[in-house]
Amino acid sequence: MSRYSQEIRISRFAKGDLQADNDLVAVEEPLEIRLDFDDGAVRRSHSISITMRTPGDDFELALGFLYGESIVQSRADVAEIDYCGKANSAAGSSNAVRVELKDGVMVDLDRLQRHFYTSSSCGVCGKASLEALEILGQTSLETVSTAFSAESLATLPELLRKKQKAFGETGGLHAAAVFSPAGDISCLREDVGRHNAVDKVVGKLLNESALPAHGYGLLVSGRASFELMQKALVAGFPLLAAIGAPSSLAVELAETYGITLIGFLKAEKFNIYAGAHRIST
Repeated sequence: MSRYSQEIRISRFAKGDLQADNDLVAVEEPLEIRLDFDDGAVRRSHSISITMRTPGDDFELALGFLYGESIVQSRADVAEIDYCGKANSAAGSSNAVRVELKDGVMVDLDRLQRHFYTSSSCGVCGKASLEALEILGQTSLETVSTAFSAESLATLPELLRKKQKAFGETGGLHAAAVFSPAGDISCLREDVGRHNAVDKVVGKLLNESALPAHGYGLLVSGRASFELMQKALVAGFPLLAAIGAPSSLAVELAETYGITLIGFLKAEKFNIYAGAHRIST
């Protein structure tokens, strides 16, 4: 049992028989991300996100989220990151993270509130979402020349599964991984939320000053949604490969911004939905 899993008592039915047994489930807890920043007159503290996540790599999750929302542009924008309440209790608060930005790093709270509202509403349309990316200043990755071989891509599903230790325990966690054109996985993070897993790997790269990630691909264990494509674009990944299916808006975003999109990735086959010029055989 790891920090990602929790043992519980269950009743297991098999072959007509019901027996008491132990099982491992994925841990899920809330994480609040609080931002401490200078608004030009005074320093302010503001709660900007609460997400349900698997505990672990929380600082990377917070940094990756802030980078994906264009709140920070580099690790140099962050003065300090720590758990809230650490100075007020022995254990501190493991479910709230405070990110203190350096003086001069401005935050547009109105834009953030508008973005989060439309992201959670049923009425937001694809056109509005793509236009929001243009407002944030995202540019096409079409000129990024990094290429990937079909053979190296085909090795990724098995390699990912071998490295998913928490999934092996619980069967209930998503994974995101950074891989090289040669098919080597350099970073893997797991979480109950697929978007959190991506934020964690982006946060790790941000800590290492390795963004934009023009020389790498991003692998996700589930489907490729618009949200994951947006995070890949902001982080500068020229390729997103998904074990599952892509959505229509994910394909549109990939085509618009020059990203290679792979879906239904298996050892023997996969589909290329956009950016086929980066795949060699």
